Amino acid sequence: MDKVKDENLADQNIIKLKELFPAAFTEGEMIDFDVLKTLLGENVDEKQEKYQFTWNGKSDTIRLAQKPSTGTLMPDKESSKSWDTTENLYIMGDNLEVLKLLQKTYHNKIKMIYIDPPYNTGGDFVYKDNFKDSIKNYIEQTNQVLRTNPETSGRYHTDWLNMMYSRLLLARNLLTDDGVIFISIGENEQTNISKICEEIFGESNFIANFIWKKKQGGGNDSNNVVVEHEYIISYSKNSEEVKFSLDKNYKLSDDLYPFSDEKGEYGLVTLDKASIQFSQSLVFEIMDQEGKKYFPRIVGGKQSCWRWGKEKVKNDFNQLVFKNNKVYTKYYRPEGVTPKSLLMDSIYGRTETGNDDIKKLFEINPFSYPKPVMLIKHFLSIASSKNDFILDFFSGSSTTAQAVMQLNAEDGGNRKFIMVQLPELTDEKSEAYKAGYKNICEIGEERIRRAGDQIVREFSEKLKSLGMLNENIVDPNRLAIGFKVFKLDSSNLTPFEGTREGIQASLDFETISKARSDKDVLYEIMLKYGVFDKSINEFKIEDKTVYSVGAGYLLVCLDKNITDQTVNEIAKLKPRTVIFDETGFKDDNAKDNAIYTLLKAGVEEIKSI
Repeated sequence: MDKVKDENLADQNIIKLKELFPAAFTEGEMIDFDVLKTLLGENVDEKQEKYQFTWNGKSDTIRLAQKPSTGTLMPDKESSKSWDTTENLYIMGDNLEVLKLLQKTYHNKIKMIYIDPPYNTGGDFVYKDNFKDSIKNYIEQTNQVLRTNPETSGRYHTDWLNMMYSRLLLARNLLTDDGVIFISIGENEQTNISKICEEIFGESNFIANFIWKKKQGGGNDSNNVVVEHEYIISYSKNSEEVKFSLDKNYKLSDDLYPFSDEKGEYGLVTLDKASIQFSQSLVFEIMDQEGKKYFPRIVGGKQSCWRWGKEKVKNDFNQLVFKNNKVYTKYYRPEGVTPKSLLMDSIYGRTETGNDDIKKLFEINPFSYPKPVMLIKHFLSIASSKNDFILDFFSGSSTTAQAVMQLNAEDGGNRKFIMVQLPELTDEKSEAYKAGYKNICEIGEERIRRAGDQIVREFSEKLKSLGMLNENIVDPNRLAIGFKVFKLDSSNLTPFEGTREGIQASLDFETISKARSDKDVLYEIMLKYGVFDKSINEFKIEDKTVYSVGAGYLLVCLDKNITDQTVNEIAKLKPRTVIFDETGFKDDNAKDNAIYTLLKAGVEEIKSI
């Protein structure tokens, strides 16, 4: 019975390369680069001098991204909300390792990624990747105070570039063909992040460089210029597949479109305008439904006229609004509005800052400089559909999760979020620490809980006030506001030393860590098989616990003393794959019988751990 194994990302790339160019591989399965160059023809650049963007450690960080993770994701049901029904995830851990672990399940499934990484201002936390043992490095980091990256450091830009490059390499794999990534960035690394993205995503897949005006004047960001903006750069996996537009149901701004009727949202514009070319034929009486008479006003001492003639007023009378002794016409929001690169309050409807958003939930400010919910919701509205997966692997206070839930409530969507955050320690002098939050993850999880409850409460109150609680309206109690919490940790499977003594000693050695539960091991198996997002059904066969994953696609039984009867009952379920504990059988003969029975029943794969 074969063991469950991890696949190296580099090995997967070689498999793809071999499918395209089998002739470039030797009998020893090594790549013959001379043959590969010949097969690629004129597309090979052999010039010694070429345009490159490189730095010390770039090759190491690429190799690090391809190296399999030695970790797993441990379920934390107590910290979760609606565990049995939600598809939302909150993952505590180093995002490099987490991105590796998510590769199989979410490859080509994430429609939109938004990240707000450390801006490398000198005081921000910088992820110190260890090229030898990332999990050990992560565990050490979680017990340390935040690190800084002073500009006096000789590796000021290098450390930041290494941190971002490996993570973006892995992130690209997760995007759908029409998927898009948005990256918030400041002045210091805006040029460098653009160059990185050009390499990873391709220059042709650049979408836009959004400029977000984040302040209303003031500030002392620079000795010479008051910096009022930040950047959000956007790249796609395949720009030819991407089509940005604002759905007609997405509310841009109460100021632009404060009213609505059966045709949609609309604003008002006065029917009389002094600035248009004057015509005496456009000066006439209009009477409202109550018999009140209106004439074009005198503006600036000059007589104005109507913009519409008598015939149009008669035919489109229902488009007139009589208000404040004026006559207005409705202008409706167009469908498929093309988004703009300059993000102002009037463009995406922001009325409050990110600090205001989080203070509404906590009554204190437990997080510094969070992005506004409306900003991220704007990107969700132009780049995602109602059933998409949304990823944020620098999730901070979980603004993205709140934006996803808020938009789902507004348009009836079922978007799922995946939040990933390193448990950075809070400063002992901060409001967050004094309020009991020892790390950022505790803030993020609590924000999702409170924001979800707030969204349901406000949505219910709004519907009741409008008399709209019926079967045709989204049920507030069915909004997807739950989330499963997982924590990055070392693997459940205990490795043994590859020496003769080590192998001999391992013959009677438990390969599953005794400190871990069957559920812990189950989720690691699901990660390895790419079914981490599938549902689990737990049941008994001959007093043995069996887990069915993905409607019977994968069956896992980790109990001891597996009998022939247990195997026979499993065979009747006809799963594709069955996994046992290697030590779960009485002897090798019982194991061989199990393999024979399952193969005869049509099971394609039988593995052990």
